[in-house]
Amino acid sequence: MTVAAGIGYALVALGPSLSLFICVISKKPFLILTLLSSTLVWLISLILLSGIWRAFLPLDSTKWWPFAILICTSVAFQEGLRLLFWKVYKRLEDTLDAFADRVSKPRLYLTDKMQIALAGGLGHGVAHAVFFCLSLLTPAFGPATYFVDRCSQIPFFLVSATIALAFVTVHTFSMVIAFNGYAEGNKVDQVFVPSVHLAAGMMTLINFANGGCVIGIPLLFMMVILTLMHCGRMVWRRLMENQRQEAKLATNWITLTQGRILINESFKCQNASTPILYPHKQFQPQQITTAAHLS
Repeated sequence: MTVAAGIGYALVALGPSLSLFICVISKKPFLILTLLSSTLVWLISLILLSGIWRAFLPLDSTKWWPFAILICTSVAFQEGLRLLFWKVYKRLEDTLDAFADRVSKPRLYLTDKMQIALAGGLGHGVAHAVFFCLSLLTPAFGPATYFVDRCSQIPFFLVSATIALAFVTVHTFSMVIAFNGYAEGNKVDQVFVPSVHLAAGMMTLINFANGGCVIGIPLLFMMVILTLMHCGRMVWRRLMENQRQEAKLATNWITLTQGRILINESFKCQNASTPILYPHKQFQPQQITTAAHLS
């Protein structure tokens, strides 16, 4: 193959992520920092996992169950790290909200929180693509390509890039779902994310069968579609709920303001020459009107 083919494989794996970065993440420095920190955290976690499993290498490629155990432990470790990542983010969010209250600035909006989760998920996905795909693409820039016996229909580098694209998408939008589930205490979202992660990982074992990549990759992208649909419904629901809450607060504020105006007008309509006597002081209606305005 050529340099163009190698760049093409890289863009298959990370092209949508690059577009998402340019259109959304790059516009806010805080999202860039979140993306970089998330990528670093997930890369370190994958390096630690590979170091632990190095003691059991080489695995027997004729058996699938050692790889199933590897996938289960990897998913459990990463989901535990996801929960820890959210707790750190939650503390940071509380700190930012407290600072905003002190300086009389608005708190983080719902869209800001979702974008932070999106940046964290994109960092997770990019780390996965770098670790499992880009690190294998160096030979793709050479004069030839590479096939494996169990998937002779598709070049190995294209299979790797396609699987990386699927996992980047799953990790990116699963983080949005997970953050919402942790924040709301929604058990469905909390269970959905690790379940999809585990199912997607197990589907890669189909590639061990002869011609399995032809079946495994479409099944993997079915999990991608399921993740996108669930995330889309969740985001739409949260945005509609937030819009209704804002409309209700605006209505209550208008009602309160109108009530204050009516009270002030009723005081103005009183006879200005009639004093109101109290045991210790004598107030004029003008003073009462002023007090009503201050209230």
